[in-house]
Amino acid sequence: MSLTGKIFEPYKKVPGALKLDLCGMKNITKIQLGHNGPLVSKLGLGCMRMSSIWGGATPDETESIATIHKALDCGINLLNTGDFYGAGHNEMLIGKAIKGRRDDAFISVKFGAIFHNGQPLGMDLRPVAIKNFINYSLTRLGIETIDLYQPSRMDGSVPVEDIIGTVADLIKEGKVRYIGVSEITAEQLRKAHSIYPVSALEIGYSLADRQIETELLPAARQLGISVVAFANTAEGLLTGDMKAPITENDYRSHFSRFQGGNLTKNLIKVEVLKQIAREKGYSPTQIAIAWVKQQGDYIMPLVSMSRRSRLPENIEAMDIVFTAEEINTLNTTFAIGTILGSTYLER
Repeated sequence: MSLTGKIFEPYKKVPGALKLDLCGMKNITKIQLGHNGPLVSKLGLGCMRMSSIWGGATPDETESIATIHKALDCGINLLNTGDFYGAGHNEMLIGKAIKGRRDDAFISVKFGAIFHNGQPLGMDLRPVAIKNFINYSLTRLGIETIDLYQPSRMDGSVPVEDIIGTVADLIKEGKVRYIGVSEITAEQLRKAHSIYPVSALEIGYSLADRQIETELLPAARQLGISVVAFANTAEGLLTGDMKAPITENDYRSHFSRFQGGNLTKNLIKVEVLKQIAREKGYSPTQIAIAWVKQQGDYIMPLVSMSRRSRLPENIEAMDIVFTAEEINTLNTTFAIGTILGSTYLER
């Protein structure tokens, strides 16, 4: 199942009509990453699904590269990757795609996670490891400087001062332009920002995962840190495609949100989202992305895609406007605590 959603006939504004290629019709809104940071597209392209992450098949490289090219043509310039995506495959893929187009792309790289045979082994955030990781990333990407470099998580194994301080040293060396952080607490964010200005916080955020609204989002807003929000469809829950039960070999079956009665009750909530989507003439996925977009000028939806066919609908989602009644319905239906069960996004 594609987590970027799929436009079915009930959600089309004109039954049977083809979706227009929006890329040539409008300019993508820009946002600034942090205080005095760079201007980047309000919609980011997550490249993770262009590689095999959990041991599955690798998507077609030609199509993946074409998707990156089309995104850049559309003005989507933030490309998000991790040095552990596909054991470096993702970075090499992006390197091929941006060859000759370096100035069109803003490259965001996460580091620190250790995988073997598609299985996570833990984190390595030691300064010596970070200095090693970046040289491999620069080589695979075929560039001299990474625009945004960020630990993929902070597990307490290495002091925040050592992690952020090492990346700050890489900035002085010209290997990094800006510092980002990912999947951390409000306390860690404040500490990191006190060591060196943090430009962006990458974190899971959706109608179904709003726990960051209590402490983390307010901290980012207060500090002037932009938010790169991934998992806008809550691992497929909000696409309108999911049905209960899901298969046992689905990775999501390990999380209680997608198990038994929890999933059944959660999908009842999703029916409200689907109804709003029908009434507005969009897909549930588009509504989910648009809701994230509307939570603040400093928030960027990061949408994973590996096919060009997904670009028009995701770009169109950025123009969706809600009425006060629609926002109230969504916020009430998906209030914090209303989605039952846990997921890897809840730490």
